[in-house]
Amino acid sequence: MPRRARLALPNVPLHIIQRGNNRQACFYADEDYRFYLDWLREHADKIGCQIHAYVLMTNHVHLLISAERPDAPGVLMKALGQRYVQYVNRTYRRSGTLWEGRFRSCLTQEESYLLACQRYIELNPVRADMVAHPAEYRWSSYRGNAQGEPDGLLKPHSLYLALGKDAASREAAYRELFRYVLEPGLVDEIRRATNGNYALGNAAFAEQVTSALGRRAIPGKSGRPRRVMELELGDLLGE
Repeated sequence: MPRRARLALPNVPLHIIQRGNNRQACFYADEDYRFYLDWLREHADKIGCQIHAYVLMTNHVHLLISAERPDAPGVLMKALGQRYVQYVNRTYRRSGTLWEGRFRSCLTQEESYLLACQRYIELNPVRADMVAHPAEYRWSSYRGNAQGEPDGLLKPHSLYLALGKDAASREAAYRELFRYVLEPGLVDEIRRATNGNYALGNAAFAEQVTSALGRRAIPGKSGRPRRVMELELGDLLGE
């Protein structure tokens, strides 16, 4: 069965997950996380991608990206992935693949889902019981978005900027969002959309994506493919 073409539109945020092959570790030391983030920034600037949120977990990565060119996120992930794999193989004297095939992604409706998706990403270490609060985790965008910690990688989305008239008020409003847990149904919705390469949003948004791209943006009525259901086992791992 041919794989579904990835949904992508200019300037529409894209939530991306890239997992380690067989859920094995991708990062082994602090230097690995630093190199990945440095190279992510370098390639994102060069290719024209804006990074709104991110988290690097031990065996997978989450990114929230916008780009003017719909192919830019794919170009970014290919260049970054190849460079990082070469580094890991050379540093740890290993060979073979590091990533689990293609990255997974979903177009994200801005008005209703973008800030929820940012929270989903930055709360990943909490759901995985690695920390009690997202501020305790070093390798995410939370400290930049919520506490004003300098982070040259981040390019705030306009909806984030609209949270307040200045940096301090925006950060306070953003921290306030984290007083409330994400509803389990919303977490499941984000996971299904990302794993299945569907639109994350309401029915009107899905119709807009379908019309713009000329192909289905939501699951078919015949049921989800087996591969998608297998990927949702990641729900048990806090992804």
